[in-house]
Amino acid sequence: MTAILATRTARRRVVTFIALVAVTLVLMAISSSPIVRELQRGVGFAFRPIQSAVDGVASTLSDTVGAISEIDRIRLDNDALRAENERLRNENARLEAIGRENDQLTALLQIQGGLEHATVAARVIARDSSEFRRAVTIDIGTDDGLAVGDAVVAAGGALAGRIVDAGPTSATVELLNDTGSTVIGELSSSGATGEVVGQLGGVLVMRNIDATQTVAVGEEVMTAGLELSDGIRSPYPKDLLIGQVVDVQRDPNAVVQTAYLEAAADLDTLEYVLVITDYDPGLPPESPAPGASPTPSDAAPSGVLP
Repeated sequence: MTAILATRTARRRVVTFIALVAVTLVLMAISSSPIVRELQRGVGFAFRPIQSAVDGVASTLSDTVGAISEIDRIRLDNDALRAENERLRNENARLEAIGRENDQLTALLQIQGGLEHATVAARVIARDSSEFRRAVTIDIGTDDGLAVGDAVVAAGGALAGRIVDAGPTSATVELLNDTGSTVIGELSSSGATGEVVGQLGGVLVMRNIDATQTVAVGEEVMTAGLELSDGIRSPYPKDLLIGQVVDVQRDPNAVVQTAYLEAAADLDTLEYVLVITDYDPGLPPESPAPGASPTPSDAAPSGVLP
């Protein structure tokens, strides 16, 4: 039975092989026929528009996919360039700030050598520009030798104000344009003096100038630095630049006149200042009078009669 099945299977394979060879020979014979070739060309011509449309759709899809990829790449490049531009902008701003600080410190160091007083540099760390006050806070204090009453100058040796409060590591500077500020100023040409008082508007007022003196617009006003016979000294050293005259108000019937000054220091943008630490204003130190009673340290011990 097994032999019969094997014989049938072999016979089928032979028949199948012969049929395939025959079909191949027939197709070869037919394909070389002129009629078949014309039929192939006709079918190809009939399907050519469809093939062109399919090729166009495929090309469009390919171009669209490529364009989307290119747009994504350009977007990423733009983001990277934007971030780099922002970094460079920040770096330039930082370098400009450093350059400005260096210029201000250099200017302060240059005038430091020209002043006749010992000074210490300070940086402005806070600003009080309310409608009632003009003051700044600096980053040094009594630990650095500062004291209440010390004069403060800005770049160019221009007077900025004086210290009105001092702690160990910081101090408050009352600026010239504060309404509580008063400085005795001296006109550079005539030597006439007057009281320079602050105004919140920015312009300084020099009042009580002798009406017989000529005050010219553009004239410089310096600190008078008056010193009386009893050793009383002005709160400010002599010859610190206060500002320039921008206007003069005269009253023919008055014995005094008033001048308006533009401060030499840019009081609204101070960043670094110098504090004069070796000038002692005010009254001289008191000395004990002859025959005065002994101080507690000189008194006799408790319970012992002198």
